[in-house]
Amino acid sequence: MTDLVVRRLLIDLTTPFPSRWNGGDAFRSAFFSALSMSFPVGEQFFMDSVRAGLKTLPEPDRQRLASEVQGFVGQEATHRRIHALFNGHLEKLGYDNVLERRAAKRLKDNAHRDVRIHVAATAATEHFTAIFADWMLRHPEALEGTEQRLQTLWLWHSAEESEHCSTAFDIYQAMKGGNAWRLRIFRYITIVFFADITRQTVRNLWHDGSLFQWSTWRSAYRLLFSKDGMIRGNYQQWKAYQAPDFHPSQQDTSRSAQWLRDNSTQFSVVGQPS
Repeated sequence: MTDLVVRRLLIDLTTPFPSRWNGGDAFRSAFFSALSMSFPVGEQFFMDSVRAGLKTLPEPDRQRLASEVQGFVGQEATHRRIHALFNGHLEKLGYDNVLERRAAKRLKDNAHRDVRIHVAATAATEHFTAIFADWMLRHPEALEGTEQRLQTLWLWHSAEESEHCSTAFDIYQAMKGGNAWRLRIFRYITIVFFADITRQTVRNLWHDGSLFQWSTWRSAYRLLFSKDGMIRGNYQQWKAYQAPDFHPSQQDTSRSAQWLRDNSTQFSVVGQPS
């Protein structure tokens, strides 16, 4: 069980930012904007899933995990609100969040499925966000040249994603979810996650006018597919999820804890474990 603290980020998100907000780099800006566009609808789904999963548990398990779920929901609700503000600026810049509409329809079409499927999907997606979050904390140069408030936003989000990486997985295990379904859903989420982000990134680049520029794809290679890029460098962590005895607690979360210690003046604590 993990004690999760709910924090309020002390940055100004009322001031607009430019289209190429990530250090003037067209691809980095388009890619991270696509990620942000996925967050509000995704995080609402995560919150709904773990709360529904918790309700199905016998009383001893429910009591054991209730505080962790409370902290998880508090953190994800904060992420949802902050990224909705971030996405509002993107909308004013003319970006069309097709990803959100597609994801919302997909979730509606699958709402009738067993709650264990939803919790498994949450656990799988949380694994992606956790390994990418740790990568971000290892590679702050992915935000090089970005104004400080936006760097703080992305690194704070990364730190909290790493911090709560076990919650949905713990709920799924407590629900006696099977390993075969866990892996089946993980592979499905892998395909959907990358398809959604790729589609939205391309749309963002088209809107920006940089889709067919060589510099755009040179930046994409460096960010994603270089030796320690976000995708290539995380292959082993992605693969680790498929081990029969995998648990998210096996992952190193020390960088998350260190960032939160070093940047405690950037947020206030609004919720403690009960």
